[in-house]
Order: sequence, then C-alpha cells, then structure tokens
Amino acid sequence: MTKHFFKLILIISLSSILFACNTKNLPEIFPDVITEKSLHDTDDPAIWINYKNREESIVFGTDKDTDGAIYAYDLNGKIIESKTIRGLKRPNNVDIRQGFNINDSLTIDIMAFTERERQQIRLFSVPDMRPLDNGGFPVFEDEANLEFRLPMGISLYKSAQDGSLYAIVGRKDGPKEGYLYQYKIEYVEGKVDLTLVRKFGNYSGKKEIEAIAVDDALGFVYYSDEIFGVRKYHAEPAMGNEEISVFGGDTFKRDNEGIAIVALEGKKGYIIVSNQQAQTFNIFSRETNEFIKEINLTTKQTDGCDVVAVPLNATFKSGLFVAMNDERNFYFYDLDKLGLEE
Repeated sequence: MTKHFFKLILIISLSSILFACNTKNLPEIFPDVITEKSLHDTDDPAIWINYKNREESIVFGTDKDTDGAIYAYDLNGKIIESKTIRGLKRPNNVDIRQGFNINDSLTIDIMAFTERERQQIRLFSVPDMRPLDNGGFPVFEDEANLEFRLPMGISLYKSAQDGSLYAIVGRKDGPKEGYLYQYKIEYVEGKVDLTLVRKFGNYSGKKEIEAIAVDDALGFVYYSDEIFGVRKYHAEPAMGNEEISVFGGDTFKRDNEGIAIVALEGKKGYIIVSNQQAQTFNIFSRETNEFIKEINLTTKQTDGCDVVAVPLNATFKSGLFVAMNDERNFYFYDLDKLGLEE
C-alpha cells in the first residue's frame, strides 16, 4: 500500500474521531421523515404552507448543479414531480413569502431562488409553479468582476410597515462593503418588476456569504459570514445600512451556515444556525441573539434549513424544521423534537 493510501485512511479516521468528539455528549435527535434523494447535491429548503389544507403543504429544495432543479416534496418526503422545476443552472438558495398583493383583490405566494451560472434570480408563483420573471432577473449588473456577479444566497422580506416585498441577494464573492443587494419586487402594468433599492452588508473576506434569513415581524436580516459570525442589519431600507451586531462566531467549529428563524409571539423565538463542520446546530435567542445551546440532529454537513411554527399534520403537530443533509436529501423534524422550550 502507498503512503498516500495510509494518509487518506488517517484523514478519514481523524475526521470520524472529530465528529464523535463534537457530537458524543449531545443527545441524538432523529428525523421524522427523510426525503427521496435528488440527482446531484441538495443545498437549501423553503416551506410553503397550504392554508386550505395544511397536510398538503410542500417543502421545496434546491439541487445545486449545472443540471440543477428545485425539487418539491410532500410531507412524507416524496418528490412531487408536477411541482418540481428542472433545467436550472446551479440553483443555490430558495425562499418563499405568502400573500404578495397583486392588486386590491388578489394575492399570490411567491418563491424566489438564485440561479448562479445564469447570474440571475428566478421568481415563481406557488403552488401553480408559474414563472413570473420572463426567464429570470439579472442581478449585480454593475459589477465589472464576473466573480462578483454570481448569486448564491437569497431571502425575501415582506415589510410589516407597508407590505412591500423585497429580495435580498448575496453572492459567491464580493467586496468588503455592499456585499448584499436589495431589490424591490413590484407588480407593474400586468407584470412583475425588480428594482435595486440599496447595497449593504459587510464581509470579512474569510470565506463566503450564502445563508440569508429575514425576520419580517421584527424587521431584521441575518446572514452567515462564514468562519466569522452571524451579521445582523435592518431589513427595511429606510432604517439605514449600519450593522447592528455580529454574534455567535466563537460558538461554531468553522462554517456558520443555514439560518432558520422561529418567530413566536412578540420578540420571543429562536434563531437556528447550522454549525456545519461540527455536524450540529446552534440555537440563539431571537430577542437577545445570545447563545442558548447546541443540538445534534444527526445531519451531515448541513448547508440550508427552514422552519415554520404552525401545525401541519399528525407528524408535524407543533411545526416543521427542515435541514439539508449531505446525502442528496433533506431531513424533516417535528419542531418540538428540537427542545426549544427547555
């Protein structure tokens, strides 16, 4: 056997030991449902609630590849082919907002996702999966550096002040300031339009920024500056571009990744962030952003996650938490299993 072979065995063994050290003292929390596998590389989920029949709610998830897709899963983890969008060029992150006002008498639910290799974002209505973007909206158009024009993260923000809808978009690489672009989504003269309203957000330069999540009710946007911490800003453009805080950095093994916000009454709730290389999740207070605890959901190398805190069916009686798992699938958990009230 070659020295390279023994070196590989040593690396694998050390990785296994490190994983055990990171999780051995944490109780294992197993998923209620594991989805069918995608073709390539799962990355980020978004949950759509069917308010007419919650048992028919849908989990969407990106398959990050040149031959990519947005997969649709039922609550049993089965792929819904009729709702799945294929033929995409490396979709990274996905998000959903429900109740977007088209006019005084009509609202629709909107799904947005990034399509990195086409340097654009896509907008679809849910659940009819109708494209609203005439093939896509280009982003970061004023950047001369091609590497600065490749979108990755996205989160929608529905303003509690006036109901306006925005897309906040991150990218694979970018400047130390103005890393995020915020676009206003409007329905003008029978079509959806996108307008750049601001550039904001600091970047450490240590790795990249992908995961973005917005707390609509409190008006805050959080994003993972990987290997650095979770950054917090105002989501409302009129509130300014000054950074509010950075938190959690020393609680992560390396990459802080996916972010999900459990919004409860008032300011109560939790911010759940993937501690990717530790194979765990860190829980923070929604009100103070202080670290609460670390939990082991038995996922591997989680990128993205999402959550809803309303009952959906007999399995997800308290809500649903969804996490990407590095085996081309997603894990579904009843929200109570995360022990957030402890």
